[in-house]
Amino acid sequence: MKILIINGPNLNFLGIREKDIYGSHDYQHLLGLIGKKGEEKGVEIEVFQSNHEGAIIDRIQDAYYDGSDAIIINPGAFAHYSYAIYDALASVTMPKVEVHISDIMKREPFRRVFVTAPACNYQIYGQGLDSYMEAIDYLVK
Repeated sequence: MKILIINGPNLNFLGIREKDIYGSHDYQHLLGLIGKKGEEKGVEIEVFQSNHEGAIIDRIQDAYYDGSDAIIINPGAFAHYSYAIYDALASVTMPKVEVHISDIMKREPFRRVFVTAPACNYQIYGQGLDSYMEAIDYLVK
């Protein structure tokens, strides 16, 4: 199984931005956790990060052709307004899980509106970096 993980804007600033919300572990730590989980589960995992909406859309579309079996996406703030990312996710038929590190339901009201989640099979939020591990477990089942 090949899982593509897509991280959107500002995820590369983990450990730098709003530590009280996102924690003090940096992006490299997250990549290490994902790599270890992939080895434990015997799955190939590719991680892609971009702060640019178009690059994220291109990578979702590329997943259709590159043998990816599933997508985990943390669209960051794009989750709340990007119909273009929604359309890209809806256009690929593989299983998709949307993750968010923070408990978005306990944050600003605009964060409770999800544009991209309806194009996904499952959504996980508020579990910190473990959101990714839970998503991998969900997809491997």
